[in-house]
Amino acid sequence: MRFLSILLFPQLLLVVLVADDRRFVVIHKQGDFGCHTFRIPGLAKTNRGTLLAVFDMRYESRRDLQGHMDIGLSRSVDGGETWSKPHPIMDMGEHGGLPQSQNGCSDPNILVNTKTGEILVSALWSHGRPGTHQWRGIGSGPGYSLEESSQFMMVRSKDDGKTWSKPENWTRRVKKPQWFLFAPAPGNGITTSSGVLVIPSQGRDQRGDPFSNFMWSRDQGKTWTISEKARTNTTESAVVELSDGSLMLNMRDNRNRTDKSQTNGRAVSVTSDLGKTWSLHSSDHGALPEPVCMASLLGHTLSNGKTLLFFSNPNSKHRRERMTVRISLDDGKTWPVDRSILLDQEGGAYSSMAMVDERTLGILYESSRADLVFQKIELVEFGLQP
Repeated sequence: MRFLSILLFPQLLLVVLVADDRRFVVIHKQGDFGCHTFRIPGLAKTNRGTLLAVFDMRYESRRDLQGHMDIGLSRSVDGGETWSKPHPIMDMGEHGGLPQSQNGCSDPNILVNTKTGEILVSALWSHGRPGTHQWRGIGSGPGYSLEESSQFMMVRSKDDGKTWSKPENWTRRVKKPQWFLFAPAPGNGITTSSGVLVIPSQGRDQRGDPFSNFMWSRDQGKTWTISEKARTNTTESAVVELSDGSLMLNMRDNRNRTDKSQTNGRAVSVTSDLGKTWSLHSSDHGALPEPVCMASLLGHTLSNGKTLLFFSNPNSKHRRERMTVRISLDDGKTWPVDRSILLDQEGGAYSSMAMVDERTLGILYESSRADLVFQKIELVEFGLQP
């Protein structure tokens, strides 16, 4: 690795480095801005071309909820070359007389409504219950109240991510009371070609068992419908629209903790009726190995009408390493090895992707080099002519 430059501006700190001949931008590193750790990235491009990065600002430790953490945001108006300092857009403070360490927010999902320009960032709020985890035991339970269950929260921006609304509590709107948990899946949502808003989601059912699904809206986010479960014993899903208009859900699968055989791989299901019914995709279990980790899935249409899918995750069955971006030209049926790009041999965990422009893919991910780094990949590197 060799050092390139550090640029200082009143509102940002940018570190640009080159490793293995590929340039990357360190957005946030451990200890910056009074934060112990930055984790759980979500990335989106607004209608004005601004890149928005959301993430956990974990002030006191690296551990998951419960803890003192807010949802933070950084903006880039120059295609990811420079980024603003992080600032909280979802901070529940010392709610209910409890300290911030018992009012943590985590796992952001960002959705740009391409029809209106409004931006939605959802996340999970945990109140009280110190020393617990929302995915285990009493970290979250049936019911709606703060004392019973973790809360599904939302903030909005109508000015390209410059200012944000106060947090809205959507728990009663989207969660079934018998479920132990309902939360957005970290990463990003989509606006489909027909204008439907889709946010991938996850939860624990009435038995406390995990599942993956999504929520959707046909009326610009005024009302939302919760889909049927796509799969159980899965979490942290990513959604994309396929060339025929159906939706694919690509899911982290807990079975892969022990399955290191040829059937290790992401769980993949598709639906043509907005999640009323689901079927297995041909790439299910086997095409995309994982060490059990969040991943990112992104669709893009070329000028010639060809639909591309991009997928990023740590390409390993055993540990979070070998952060890799792959491309599929056939709606995810195949992911050719010669069209994959290795970004980080030693590390890589959670990631999120967005198109910087028609010729360039952008990825924000947890790296061995820093908590969060941003890189750009030209489509010609995948053997494509945009």
